[in-house]
Order: sequence, then structure tokens, then C-alpha cells
Amino acid sequence: MTIRVVVADDQELVRSGFAMILDVQDDIEVVAEVGDGAAAVEAVRRLSPDVALLDIRMPVLDGIEACRTISAESTCRTVMLTTFDSDEYVYEALHAGASGFLLKDVRRDDLVHAVRVVAAGESLLAPSVARRLIEEYTATTGATARPELPTDRLEVLTARERETLLHLGRGLSNAEIAAALVVSEHTVKSHVGNVLAKLGLRDRIQAVICAYETGLIAAGTPSGE
Repeated sequence: MTIRVVVADDQELVRSGFAMILDVQDDIEVVAEVGDGAAAVEAVRRLSPDVALLDIRMPVLDGIEACRTISAESTCRTVMLTTFDSDEYVYEALHAGASGFLLKDVRRDDLVHAVRVVAAGESLLAPSVARRLIEEYTATTGATARPELPTDRLEVLTARERETLLHLGRGLSNAEIAAALVVSEHTVKSHVGNVLAKLGLRDRIQAVICAYETGLIAAGTPSGE
């Protein structure tokens, strides 16, 4: 099956470079290249792609609002293009429904891998990215601005599922969670599925949000603590 992709970035060289890398893949087709968020939303409505790559900062409509609209109106999954040094709105993009994040200096192979992973219904959030997202958010908004979810929301989880959510919040992969809990990856997949279903979460990225907003993990907690 061919993965249909829309690429949205107001920098033409970045946009065309990403499109060129993706379009030469046998299983990926770039169906549109656009320069702003409004055009991205229109392209998704018209072409029904599988994945949209959205720059966070674009004219007319920024990537976050475009992501929010696309997530609400379609099954298209979104990957945000960002630079951690300058984008203070990455955490907000999580709430908008983003399925992954890529740095603009991403390697060719990692870009292709990201599109395939997200198109397959998974989310893309490496441990380092998870930590940087939360650090960026808390540094720019402060703890008092973070919406707090009731901790009793987690009471529906078993002790092992709660541990799983803790590790998800730290950005661990299934293999790393399996090693930490001394169980098989198959068991971890089952735990992850249960956590997402019981808490009404769409994917692992929303699990990261939940882990921080319920206070299960304190912002700035390093992986492994």
C-alpha cells in the first residue's frame, strides 16, 4: 500500500527537500507540497492523505492549528517539524493531536522511517524528545500554567499498568519497558493497550501528557529514576 503524504513548510527548500526524499521511496507518494497551514488543511480535505508533515511555524495558519483541524476532521496523522531551540509551542502541539515530532535537520533515513511508523498507526516519540518536550513546556509556561488532571483518573489502572504508564511517560520503547519490568515485549504491548483503552488515550504521546498532568512524573525527572 502506498503512503500518501502532504508536506507543509513555508521554507521552499525544506519543503521540496523533504518531498524529494519521500517521493523516491517505492511505498510513499507526496500528493501535495504547500507553504502554509491553511493550504495544508485544504490539501488534506481534498486529497485524503495518510500523513501530513507540518511545520509548527507557518503563515496564514500555524502548524498547531492546522494539526488540530486535521485531527478533528480526518484520519490523517500529523508529524510536526520543529527546532527545539526556537519552538516553544511543541507541548501545545501534543494536545492538538500530533502523532510525532521531527527536527528539521532530521536524517534522510529517519524521515522516511517516521512517515512509515506514523502511517502504520504508531506514534514517534523518542526518550530524548519526550524529555525535551516537557522541559520546553515547563520552562516557557511554568508549572502553574499546566492543566492538572485528577490523580484518581489513574485508579482504573492495575499496579503493573501504572508502572507501564510511568515508563511511557519517560519515553521508553516497548523493549526498554520489557527490560525494566522483566516481562516479554508481547506482555508490554498488552499493558500499553490496556493503559490507552482505560484512560481513553489515542497513542503513546497522549500517554506522556497524561503521565505528567496527573503528577505521575514530575517535570524534569530523568529517564530511569
